Amino acid sequence: MLTDEQLLRYSRQILLPKIDIDGQQKLIDSHVLVIGLGGLGSPVAMYLAAAGVGELTLVDDDKVDLSNLQRQIVHSTESIGTSKVESAEQTIKRLNPDCKVNIINSRISESKLNELAKEITVIVDCCDNFDTRFMLNRVGFNSKKTLVSGAAIRWEGQLSTYTYQSETPCYRCLYEEDSFNDQTCSQNGVAAPLVGIIGSMQAMEAIKVICGSGETVTGKLMLFDALDMSWRTIKFKPRSNCPVCGS
Repeated sequence: MLTDEQLLRYSRQILLPKIDIDGQQKLIDSHVLVIGLGGLGSPVAMYLAAAGVGELTLVDDDKVDLSNLQRQIVHSTESIGTSKVESAEQTIKRLNPDCKVNIINSRISESKLNELAKEITVIVDCCDNFDTRFMLNRVGFNSKKTLVSGAAIRWEGQLSTYTYQSETPCYRCLYEEDSFNDQTCSQNGVAAPLVGIIGSMQAMEAIKVICGSGETVTGKLMLFDALDMSWRTIKFKPRSNCPVCGS
């Protein structure tokens, strides 16, 4: 049952027929796992907390650096030198003290992720390396917990959602594990608002999944080019020989 304060805090969201009080209660009862508290994880964590997600588990093993502040808006100048998860926790508590925040200040193993997946509602992938993305895909498939995946570098971003329902593809259907080298913002650069655009869309996908509203971008890869402000959507299907979800 929502309190008077919650009814007021989330009133503009509750006005939406696709959310309403029932959807807001689902958000309050939800638990979202956010992997990576950098450029993508910043808007994801902030918007999910502000929207009323009841519990967030934040995972990152890095510390805040001056070069992060151009785009990682969950952190501040005062946060430099502190762990990203602690910095993000402090920001989230200022945004919404009702949001419970769990922090894991280390790289997390696949076995630990499989344990965590039993407790959470949605996984949001905000990391910057393919090994972790492939691991999250395996965890999502094994637990049948929706994975919202985003990436951004230079002027380009992408978004896709994996629900692991029958006849839907997984991340491994799209990418081969030995086909890509990790590309980082520190090596290639990134336009600051780009991560905000993709991260905000990841938060929107997570909210839709939790509330059961609208359609997710399952089976689709959305590609954004910030230089000409264009979107392309590529549809893809499950691969029968996929080592994760294939038969």
